[in-house]
Amino acid sequence: MLGTGEIVLILGAATLLFGGKKIPEFARNLGKGLFEFKRAVKGEEVGVEIVVEPEKKDPSD
Repeated sequence: MLGTGEIVLILGAATLLFGGKKIPEFARNLGKGLFEFKRAVKGEEVGVEIVVEPEKKDPSD
C-alpha cells in the first residue's frame, strides 16, 4: 500500500514531467476509460459517446 509520502512524490514527479495543465486531462481520460470498462464488464451497450463541452480558452492568453 502506498503511503502519503510516496503519493506526494509521485504527484510531484508527474507535475514536473507533464505540467499542471495536462494532469486534469489525464485524470479525465482515465475516468472515462474506467467508466467504459465497467459498462463493458456489466454487459451494457458499449460505444455510446460521452459528449463533453470543450474547455473555453482564456482570451488573455
